[in-house]
Amino acid sequence: MVKAYLRYEAASSFGVISSVDSNITYDSTGKHVLAPALEKVGIWHVRQGVCTKTLNPSSSRGGPSLAVTSIASSASSLVAVGYADGSIRIWDCEKGTCEVNFNSHKGAVTALRYNKVGSMLASGSKDNDVILWDVVGESGLFRLRGHRDQVTDLVFLDGGKKLVSSSKDKFLRVWDLETQHCMQIVSGHHSEVWSVDADPEERFVVTGSADQELRFYAVKEYSSHGSLVSDSNANEIKTGEEHSTENKWEILKPFGEIQRQTKDRVARVRFNVSGKLLACQMAGKTVEIFRVLDEAEAKKKAKRRLHRKEKKTSKVGDENLTANGEASTKIEQADTVSSPTVPDVFKLLQVIRAGRKISSFSFCPVTPKESLGTVALSLNNNSLEFYSLKSSENEKTVTIEHQGHRSDVRSVTLSEDNTLLMSTSHSEVKIWNPSTGSCLRTIDSGYGLCSLIVPQNKYGIVGTKSGVLEIIDIGSATKVEEVEAHGGTIWSITAIPNDNGFVTVSADHEVKFWDYQVKQKSGKATKQLTVSNVKSMKMNDDVLAVAISPDAKHIAVALLDSTVKVFYMDSLKFYLSLYGHKLPVMCIDISSDGELIVTGSQDKNLKIWGLDFGDCHKSIFAHGDSVMGVKFVRNTHYLFSIGKDRLVKYWDADKFELLLTLEGHHAEIWCLAVSNRGDFLVTGSHDRSMRRWDRSEEPFFLEEEKEKRLEELFESEIDNEDRHGPMEEIPEEGVAAALAGKKTIDILSAADSIIDALEVAEDEKNRHAAYEEEKTKGKVPEYLPNAVMFGLSPTDYVLRAISNVRTNDLEQTLLALPFSESLKFLCYMKDWSLIPEKVELVSRIATIILQTHHNQLVTTPSARPVLSVLRDILYSKIKACKDTIGFNLAAMDHVKQMMDSRSDAPFKDAKAKLMEIRSQQAKRMASRADTKMEKKRKKKQKKLEEGQHGHALF
Repeated sequence: MVKAYLRYEAASSFGVISSVDSNITYDSTGKHVLAPALEKVGIWHVRQGVCTKTLNPSSSRGGPSLAVTSIASSASSLVAVGYADGSIRIWDCEKGTCEVNFNSHKGAVTALRYNKVGSMLASGSKDNDVILWDVVGESGLFRLRGHRDQVTDLVFLDGGKKLVSSSKDKFLRVWDLETQHCMQIVSGHHSEVWSVDADPEERFVVTGSADQELRFYAVKEYSSHGSLVSDSNANEIKTGEEHSTENKWEILKPFGEIQRQTKDRVARVRFNVSGKLLACQMAGKTVEIFRVLDEAEAKKKAKRRLHRKEKKTSKVGDENLTANGEASTKIEQADTVSSPTVPDVFKLLQVIRAGRKISSFSFCPVTPKESLGTVALSLNNNSLEFYSLKSSENEKTVTIEHQGHRSDVRSVTLSEDNTLLMSTSHSEVKIWNPSTGSCLRTIDSGYGLCSLIVPQNKYGIVGTKSGVLEIIDIGSATKVEEVEAHGGTIWSITAIPNDNGFVTVSADHEVKFWDYQVKQKSGKATKQLTVSNVKSMKMNDDVLAVAISPDAKHIAVALLDSTVKVFYMDSLKFYLSLYGHKLPVMCIDISSDGELIVTGSQDKNLKIWGLDFGDCHKSIFAHGDSVMGVKFVRNTHYLFSIGKDRLVKYWDADKFELLLTLEGHHAEIWCLAVSNRGDFLVTGSHDRSMRRWDRSEEPFFLEEEKEKRLEELFESEIDNEDRHGPMEEIPEEGVAAALAGKKTIDILSAADSIIDALEVAEDEKNRHAAYEEEKTKGKVPEYLPNAVMFGLSPTDYVLRAISNVRTNDLEQTLLALPFSESLKFLCYMKDWSLIPEKVELVSRIATIILQTHHNQLVTTPSARPVLSVLRDILYSKIKACKDTIGFNLAAMDHVKQMMDSRSDAPFKDAKAKLMEIRSQQAKRMASRADTKMEKKRKKKQKKLEEGQHGHALF
């Protein structure tokens, strides 16, 4: 009989607040921050400091290929998330569900940006392409090719009709989305352009690179509203016809530069929602905040600057007077050129300095009354910080760091009843609830490399890198005592079965045996755990790992010389030496029955030994990198192994077979702990996450699992061929537009299912025709529906097959169909178009087929009758749909007007009007002040000239 095993599956992951591969962003309400947590996105409530929801993709594939690399929030509750495998998912934050899945990029998604309305999404990737997506229609529009390196950032202009993209190829490109071509290439940067953004009024575009300055560009006007830029560049545009024709396609014009405060490269630049603040994040620990002055303030500042310049020139004029009045002509020339410069518009307000390197930042869309704004920072130590910006200083208001370690997790250990989990890192010990993933206690400590929870779950013992044993009181979350245990790093600690003791091994060549007991110390009010060294054993090399047999008869230690020595526990006499590994053994474990001992080494091998004679039963090439941990499941010969290759593997030590490979971690796995019942295990990794894997009731068989692994290997090879295949050539002018889709296994499967459906439908048609022919000849049995087609008619069956294809995959699926199958499709569309809710689908299918097979359809006589019928039907149906939509829009507009008339909307409009009148009055007052200053200047100039004349007469 074939043996069945129970499957282990990923249950949960916890410990990550914010990973470093992606940006953070606020949602539209400003109450929550969306932070990347490896493959998930955590939605954190800012005031409460808790994670309210997680956006977790349901995919069989895990690990680094699903890491979040970019996040963009829209004006609604929808959020776009880009992943390392090139896919984009649109999530609804309120529901926590994935609404749409786009998959067209061949590299990691590096940039995402919604237009203002939220109906269109632009994405940039490591494959150098920019793709435009229709969020409402759930489909890709087109692909823009032209950049020669990774696209780093995107921003929409002109109400979503233009797009600016930045790249590591040192260029900005301005794209016309209506004609799908590049209008302008902006050069001038000396290094990679890492970020680009535009203010909400689209007056300026700012770029950040590794250059020492921020570069600003003036945006050419598309609307009638006034602008600083239009005033400042008016003289340049009027210089000649040639210059004006040259500027026709010039959307971005250099406006100026600002020197940055630090030498680190720029990582991200962003305006806030109001456009009054500009933040520039460096690749280090600082964020520079600039205040953006409005048009009137900037002109005032420019006037003051010119006035100061006039004073200087007038002083020089007094000293060096000339008869021809050169000074006055210079003043007049300076007065005519009164356009604000970059320092007049952008003023450095303050610099935020974080304690650790900043990964990303985001402005809160809602501005508090008592401050200029709120900024959220994600740091590279797995924490979030929130700063309130005042006029002259910034104040840290909230820090979210309790739910994760500041560095990688070096050890995990479970309590006897599996209700507590203790994890250690370089500066703290945390106590977790393994079933919920919530952090219960945090205790400051040294660099913990191994740990142990002693019985009754009251105390924890931590072995540190400095050789100190730390005793932790779990209940009070305090460090009770520090014991100088070893002269070197304590590499491993294990409990002695059925005894109040444990064993530690260290780099100081010693193996030490300890007893612990709870007793009251002198001067202490309560009883505390104390440890005492009972005996020790000196080895001839560093000791890296230790394991004790369940009957406490043998102790095995792994040495730096790649051997494993086994001793008797009572007398410490030598028993066995296990040699065969080529590199040091990092981990050991002994089975519950004491028959087998397994060792894992830096040579990537697992070796299974018999503990009775020390013979090697099997040597298995287990991992792609060093094996860091092995654990037997209690009362079985099944074991788990972990490695630096980010994988957890499940083995049968009797058959020497690999049972399961568990993917999920994004970096090296350092430690694991298996529950006493073997119903779950917990792993800790360099990616700062801890993952729980639960045993399910689903059985699996070894041969089936082998076939499944081969299929996955085959699919990954196909995916890699598509991902790393030859790139399509870009024309010499460096611009090309292409389809947004990408062929995947899912698309090929969908095309196969459609072809199968067409064949089954054709067979059913022929069967029905034969039945009708037999029926005319005489009595025949009753016609039975086809069970394969679920009792549907051929038309409905094919429609069901095409409706199962995802909207964004429809184009690529139809492209994969041969012309003969596409022609069959056209024949069915006549019946489909009569269904009102399918008119849009039929129109889209017809458009794709006509565009793809236009030449063949024109030269195929049998296609003409079908096309004629479709033309007559589709035009009328689409017109009816258009009329219905127009009627509904008009009705909604009427309802909106009725609601406005019943609410306080007129008062809101009046308030806006009042604000507008006040701003106009302020502008008038400023202009009057300018005219007064002008009159004073002219009087002064006249007196100067009269004085010069009198001096000449004298």
